[in-house]
Amino acid sequence: MLFNSFAFLIFLPCFLAIYWTLRGRGRIAFCLAGSYLFYGWWDARFLGLLILSSVVDFTVGLALGKTDSPSRRRLLLSLSIVSNLGILATFKYFNFFADSLQQLVAPLNWSLDWPTLNLILPAGISFYTFQTLSYSIDVYRKQIPPQRDFLRFATFVGFFPQLVAGPIVRAGEFFPQLETDRRFAWEDFESGFGRVLQGFFKKIVIADSIGTVVDPMFRDPEGFSSLNTAMIVVLYAFQVYCDFSGYSDIAIGTARMLGIRLPENFRTPYLATSPADFWHRWHITLSTWLRDYVYIPLGGSRRGAWKTYRNLAITMLLGGLWHGASWNFVIWGAIHAALLIAHRIWISFLGPPSTRIADCETFSAAWLQRLGIDAAKSAMMFTALCITWVFFRSGSFDQAVQILAQIASLDGLSPSTLQNRIPLLKACGLVSILAGFEIASQFIRWAQLFLRIPAARAVYYACLLWSLALWGTFDGKQFIYFQF
Repeated sequence: MLFNSFAFLIFLPCFLAIYWTLRGRGRIAFCLAGSYLFYGWWDARFLGLLILSSVVDFTVGLALGKTDSPSRRRLLLSLSIVSNLGILATFKYFNFFADSLQQLVAPLNWSLDWPTLNLILPAGISFYTFQTLSYSIDVYRKQIPPQRDFLRFATFVGFFPQLVAGPIVRAGEFFPQLETDRRFAWEDFESGFGRVLQGFFKKIVIADSIGTVVDPMFRDPEGFSSLNTAMIVVLYAFQVYCDFSGYSDIAIGTARMLGIRLPENFRTPYLATSPADFWHRWHITLSTWLRDYVYIPLGGSRRGAWKTYRNLAITMLLGGLWHGASWNFVIWGAIHAALLIAHRIWISFLGPPSTRIADCETFSAAWLQRLGIDAAKSAMMFTALCITWVFFRSGSFDQAVQILAQIASLDGLSPSTLQNRIPLLKACGLVSILAGFEIASQFIRWAQLFLRIPAARAVYYACLLWSLALWGTFDGKQFIYFQF
């Protein structure tokens, strides 16, 4: 079931009405049933994979709680890793690796007759696989106790607001929220509703409007001028951000209306001033997952510069591959690895900046100077990110190179070369509104403002609803991160 579908607009209020009338295990059981209905609405056949993943990791967790034998614990953890990653690899990566191996041996005139698995990629499989894996690893490390109630565990894995595209939730954050019956709180409901509206605005008004301009160019880049191509690449950066952060906003807001708090997933990422800063702001739950379960176990930054660079490269390559079974995603991860490594080398020579804009509490010359420096760094970082997004979005490496070459050629810089001018102007206007709001968020604490002034909240919600009605693109377009 898509958030931006008519079915969800009926499902959510009905679910909320029944959810808040229930108590105890009845509420948890209803939440699980509703989550399975939500997921099965898309394709009920894949509910079996979701349940299988839940059963395996619940069983592994129980077994880990009953033994202190290091060898047995390692064996149990291996069972969880192999089963989860095996399912993920079969559905998502089998054809990719088979085709890549065939291309590798082709120059030797060898022919490998590999079978091809024409399998549909289950929605959200990468997200819930990482979620259940984190549980098994945390229990293995004795950071959390094993969950002994399968109903609660299955609800953790299948919780519908974040099931398909995150945020990736840790068991230690989720289980304590199921321990007691939460009473209906109007403040939580209202703030959650506002967050849902914000997510719909990002998805339906901004992302889908930009998509009408972006998609034609990426389908067939030929015929677009340098200026037109560059503008569309910049717009795609905002499309993927609004699409994914919009989903996260709807997920976090929906969970808040249910009395559950999910972790934040985005924090004004395009205002990042460095590659490391970007990954502290973008897809935060994935970047922290990769940090805790890949980068740090590899050694992190504890074993010298060269091993740190190696660990960064491995982590980002795996992060790129997590996004999709394509060499373009591997290249996307490799570019991000190169940016992170280059930034570390740069800092090792120059040292970290002595002053941040957040440290300048008063409006002064130092504040203005820091603002200008941070703005320049953000502009350079955003330019680099736009280049990475070309590889992320393009259908092939050759197409990505073609698009970047078109921009670099500077062939056709006149506004008269622009195509689809009205949709393009609409998209640029919407992005300008978003950028203005996010830049202002660095200086204005919107949440506190809305809490203090109820009229401000009412005006904000009214503006979001008016924008949805006036500018929304209601074609039920799938969220970009559903493919991952």
